[in-house]
Amino acid sequence: MPTEILMPALSPTMEEGTLAKWLVKEGDTVSSGDLLAEIETDKATMEFEAVDEGVIGKILVSEGSEGVKVNTPIAVLLEEGESADDIDSAEAPKSEAKSEAKADDGAKATDKVPGAGTQGGAAAGTGKTPDTPAPAAPKDADGKRIFASPLARRIAAQKGLDLASLKGSGPHGRIVKADVEAAEAKPATAKSEAAAPKAEAAAPAAVGTGPSTEAVLKMYEDREFEEVKLDGMRKTIAARLTEAKQTIPHFYLRRDIKLDALMKFRAQLNKQLEGRGVKLSVNDFIIKACALALQSVPDANAVWAGDRVLKLKPSDVAVAVAIEGGLFTPVLKDADMKSLSSLSAEMKDLAGRARDRKLAPHEYQGGAFAVSNLGMFGIDNFDAVINPPHGAILAVGSGVKKPVVNDEGEIEVATVMSVTLSVDHRVIDGALGAELLKAIVENLENPMVMLA
Repeated sequence: MPTEILMPALSPTMEEGTLAKWLVKEGDTVSSGDLLAEIETDKATMEFEAVDEGVIGKILVSEGSEGVKVNTPIAVLLEEGESADDIDSAEAPKSEAKSEAKADDGAKATDKVPGAGTQGGAAAGTGKTPDTPAPAAPKDADGKRIFASPLARRIAAQKGLDLASLKGSGPHGRIVKADVEAAEAKPATAKSEAAAPKAEAAAPAAVGTGPSTEAVLKMYEDREFEEVKLDGMRKTIAARLTEAKQTIPHFYLRRDIKLDALMKFRAQLNKQLEGRGVKLSVNDFIIKACALALQSVPDANAVWAGDRVLKLKPSDVAVAVAIEGGLFTPVLKDADMKSLSSLSAEMKDLAGRARDRKLAPHEYQGGAFAVSNLGMFGIDNFDAVINPPHGAILAVGSGVKKPVVNDEGEIEVATVMSVTLSVDHRVIDGALGAELLKAIVENLENPMVMLA
């Protein structure tokens, strides 16, 4: 019977997305791993792969559709021997509001009828009823979603298989038809079934209270303005940063850093690396200095995990990258182990793909520490908001020539950069934060040490 292709969850937090572009058309034959569509999440545009083989029988959601809920049918896949006549004649939702209403109705039906799913219905005009429909997306014992194709879910239900016990061979570990057919029947545990009711999608974080939309519109009704619709990224930024300021006990540590030795050392290195086409930025040195400091002060290389603190071994440093309409924080993993030239090349690649919204979730999730640099905009200093679950973020200002007193007590002109370390007091106490910032300063004021 026809198999519905559902809107995928392309990141752990994705609840809806925009179907930006179809890469196939009705009548095309596809195999597992073929690209079907481009999906815009709240952070990036990602390609969606087929997990089963067949023919695209019908496209249910048109290009450009916004707010398509995860697990909403977006197309119908025909198996060998099937034709368009086998597709349920139900029309695709006519509007976003209808889509949401149908999704809600489907969720209620699933609650009332255990095992009810979203598989395609009876053959048009034949009076035939479908075989066992695909159950709703299953969850493991911890409530995490198990990624499996609708066909794999249906076969597993028929064979009495617990999908949590299977290992997927499809794209990104997704369980496909072949995995289920190769497995021996093993009844699903009561624990898995009990976990299913808990597996409802978490409600998005509240954006915070304040004047209502109606109140604000009324306030400015006699003034000319342009109303800007919030896209997924802006909604996510609003929710996460409101959560951060409301729930994270920030405190701030400030230092001035003399950059003259670093600027001189950077100029020497760039001259030597010119033949290789490498040009190191001050930000490359800052990333390296922070990564090494996290190794020097390992207790500060930590994140908040709800009811515990996780101390990380590697130095994974996130860097804020401004893009049109928002920002990304791509993560440079194992930054303490990489050379300055490697960090520079990786940062350029991540920043370029961030601006094109082509980063995969694993490239901007994780890390324990972040850097936000506004120095290139002439900002002297600022306080950055911690991006949970990070333990700290370093806000970097511009390097400015200032009069300073040297070690001999004489006044001289030096290039000074102001930095502010925003710290989560649940993870890092004051003295520990000061120790971390001191290590960062020492690395930047003595750049040769970073090559040792």
